[in-house]
Amino acid sequence: MKKKIAILLPYKEKYTLKDAAAASIWVKDYLNISKLKDQTLVFGNIKQNNKPITSNFVNLNISNIKFKKNYFYSKKFLDNYKKNNYEIVEIHNRPESLVYLIKKNIEAKFIFIYHNNPQDLRFSKTPSERLFIVNNCHQIYFVSKWVMKKFFEGLPFSYKNNCEILYPSINSISKFPKKDKIIIFTGKLNTSKGYDIFGQAVIKILSKFNKWRAVAIGNERRETHVFKHKNFKILNWLPHKKILNYYKRSSISVVCSRWQEPFGRTAMESAAYGCATITSEKGGLPETFNNKLILKKINSSELERIITKIIKNKRLLRKIQINNMENVLHKIDDLTNKIDNFKSNLLNRKINYIKNKNLKILHIGNFDEKNDHRLFNISIANKISKGLIRNNHDVLNFSYRDFNSKNIFKNKSLVNNKISNITDNYKPDLILLGHNNILNLDTMEKIKSKLSCKFALWYEDHLIKGGPNAINNLNLIERNQHLIDQYFVTTHPKAIKTLIPKNKMNFMPIPADENIENLQIYNIKNRYKDLFFALSHGVNYGRLKRKNIDDREIFLNNLIKKNKKFTFNILGYANEQPKWNYAFYNEIEKCKMALNLSRGSPMKYYSSNRIASLMANGIMTFIDKRVEYSDFFGSDEMGFYSNVDDLLNQMNELHGNVEKINKISKNGKRRYFEIFNNSIISDYIIHKTFGFKNKFKFVWK
Repeated sequence: MKKKIAILLPYKEKYTLKDAAAASIWVKDYLNISKLKDQTLVFGNIKQNNKPITSNFVNLNISNIKFKKNYFYSKKFLDNYKKNNYEIVEIHNRPESLVYLIKKNIEAKFIFIYHNNPQDLRFSKTPSERLFIVNNCHQIYFVSKWVMKKFFEGLPFSYKNNCEILYPSINSISKFPKKDKIIIFTGKLNTSKGYDIFGQAVIKILSKFNKWRAVAIGNERRETHVFKHKNFKILNWLPHKKILNYYKRSSISVVCSRWQEPFGRTAMESAAYGCATITSEKGGLPETFNNKLILKKINSSELERIITKIIKNKRLLRKIQINNMENVLHKIDDLTNKIDNFKSNLLNRKINYIKNKNLKILHIGNFDEKNDHRLFNISIANKISKGLIRNNHDVLNFSYRDFNSKNIFKNKSLVNNKISNITDNYKPDLILLGHNNILNLDTMEKIKSKLSCKFALWYEDHLIKGGPNAINNLNLIERNQHLIDQYFVTTHPKAIKTLIPKNKMNFMPIPADENIENLQIYNIKNRYKDLFFALSHGVNYGRLKRKNIDDREIFLNNLIKKNKKFTFNILGYANEQPKWNYAFYNEIEKCKMALNLSRGSPMKYYSSNRIASLMANGIMTFIDKRVEYSDFFGSDEMGFYSNVDDLLNQMNELHGNVEKINKISKNGKRRYFEIFNNSIISDYIIHKTFGFKNKFKFVWK
């Protein structure tokens, strides 16, 4: 049978009967009864002559490697994966390995299991690192509520539907065992585990109750605590099976940790094997079992008091022991069935990366039905949809603003219900959010759980701190970011400070469409104005609605003030109303050159749809050098200025040389369609979102 599932243990985890620790025990217990064990391989790192716990083990032996052990360990696993293409990769407690494999773009479905505090693990310490993990895993399991709580600290949400508690579990025993008068401590013999407290307390107990014995199982090379008593035995690490036998014989177990235990397997196991278990309340310990004897003050006198009390009260001791054995909280059967069912559903689910498929896409944007498609020529939503269709995808457009305009109460739940109903009927592979984030969390989770579809979002406006409405714009796109697979923005992502993981942020040029940007202005004779520019403030006559001066207006005022010879055609400025569609085209056709000037400080690659309306219609276009469009266009295709004076100087050099202006205009249009047409842009969106092989070259990548 083909192995479909790979389990990757931490490289320090010894998957042997003698040395098995928490993660190895977890995997061993799970595989003993899993219905998927014949489809599963376990990967780990053990010495060549050691015998693994189960036969389905692949040794990634890195004993000869001295540096970057986790890197080479993960790389060895990757080499194996490339040969076998496992559908599910389950990784235990090493975010570093998970991130490495994600960034290698392997097509597996990832399950990650946290056995420790996420904030203590490399590549999981910061909120942004944890956000990357939650966004790239099909399922994350935590060994306790406490561990899950630590994972979500600092994140913009407190829960996600691919995150769940999966407690370490135990095989319960059916018959109450014969108990000896033994007090047991298991773990590292250090102060973090409270071994000093245990030693101090049991020495006094053993002196008072001479028929009782104490056993400590473990070691610690970094600390030395010496406790001597004829009835106190200190053992080294024992195989897990032998430790369980000690729990069967022991009457009292002590788990007096000072540090925040992620879970506390010792407490769960000893209680399940009929010990009266005393625990502190650190970390996940309160979640291990019921009927606990709580050490509220972590000191030896308090521990001595509790032990003395139950030794003296035999009836109470026996009652606690039996209750612990008969009321096990976390049974291995329950854990195994839970994870098996999830994996089985995952194996049957549509593969994450769809190959060679024409997609069904629901595009939620502003298609301007309210204004009778007055803005057809500058509608990015319109052009992207046309590009997707040209690339053989099926596209259903939903104009959310037009739907909302009919909703007099502006109730957001109505549009969410509408979209939810549409997806039920249409069943899209992709929901593309166009310059909006209209969907709420519940709607997105509901759609994802039903369809396993992807979400992508494109956004045109300014996202740089200090820019116009930047904070509001960022807040808008960051909502429900854990459910959005990819973002496409018209600014270079490195310039944007956001919690959205960088691997999800992509630059998207403004697309041009051959049927929309169809002018050849360079062929029009008798153009009598020198420079064209258009603002789009409507009745505000170039003023923002809040009545602040637009920085573009400052630039234009300065330009006009310094100008001595050129004629301008500036719409949406002073007393000139903006114009739309073909009225806009009539105005641009009067001009020889045009200015691409965006709101806010010039930022790398940032532009509005204005740039396509200019360059793709064949008019020579000037842009600020700081936008760095020189990465895509040469000086024979576009003009690059430093300031107002530089712009006027360049216009002066070109004045009267219509032939050169026309040549630059023609080259610019050709180049724009060559690298930024809507077929290319839409292919880029699909390529980044689904992992399809790209049809076109992306020069901005």
